[in-house]
Amino acid sequence: MSNVLEWRENKGKGECLMSIETGQQAPDFTLENQDGTKEALSDYKGKNIVLYFYPKDMTPGCTTQACDFRDQHDTFADSDTVILGISPDPIEKHQKFIDKHGLPFTLLADVDHEVAEAYDVWKLKKMFGKEFYGNERSTFVIDKKGVLQKIYRKVKVDGHIEEVLNYVQNELS
Repeated sequence: MSNVLEWRENKGKGECLMSIETGQQAPDFTLENQDGTKEALSDYKGKNIVLYFYPKDMTPGCTTQACDFRDQHDTFADSDTVILGISPDPIEKHQKFIDKHGLPFTLLADVDHEVAEAYDVWKLKKMFGKEFYGNERSTFVIDKKGVLQKIYRKVKVDGHIEEVLNYVQNELS
């Protein structure tokens, strides 16, 4: 989490010491999962990781995305790849989301949006004439050594999971 903390300490000074780019080590972090257990990104070293940031549990786009990942979960697992979802929702809401849709992967609660900011996905958004901050739908593909291999920003849900799966199968297997 040192990279995340370093970034946060300097953020207010108008400088970001980190930029997220392919070929770099993915910034490590620790967040609570849907069960309240703390998990670090580094816990998954030795496996490929699909780390996806999404705006909110139980919304139409996020539900479609999560269910698409659910439907391809076994295929990702066949490529030694774990799926981790992150939103600012609390763990209780994550558990309801998992239970309602049978999601077989971990959801992490970034309630203070510290990790979203470090990965540069916490953005000013506009909807129905209102401005607010939230996660920009983004996916980061991380290899078994913890190196960022592919970044997808401003993700459109339709066809995205197939695109990520194709990348994992062809570039990381």
